[in-house]
Amino acid sequence: MPVYYEDVGVGDVETHGDYEVTREEVLSFAERYDPQWFHTDPDRAAEESPYGGVIASGWHTAAMTMRLLVECTLADAATVGAKGVDELRWLVPVRPRDTLRIENEVLEKEAERPDRGLIRARTRTFNGDDETVFSMIGNVMYLRRDDE
Repeated sequence: MPVYYEDVGVGDVETHGDYEVTREEVLSFAERYDPQWFHTDPDRAAEESPYGGVIASGWHTAAMTMRLLVECTLADAATVGAKGVDELRWLVPVRPRDTLRIENEVLEKEAERPDRGLIRARTRTFNGDDETVFSMIGNVMYLRRDDE
């Protein structure tokens, strides 16, 4: 049964994980979408970058977060897209072999129209050391239940 706007409460928190980040995935994503050397050249990145090795693109981290968010919350929700994100932050580099998990907390609700409402939720992504590596506030549109 889908989760509608009315089923979500301010303060609700959901967690989900574990996403294993692979070296191949990091390199492949970066080659295609963010081909900066510290994402694509492990040898040079290990020697010359301040990160001491190749790191995932921030956009890849956002994509992995989205995958976890869909699995955690959105797959069962009556959502019809989003109006955007606020406060998008990359806080700690994500590396191959990291294991990611998310926490999604509902911050606000607004009944925008009779057929839908807006839910603002903070999503934080953590690595295996419990460091926050990524955060954002999503503005997601949820269908409202038909009250007959």
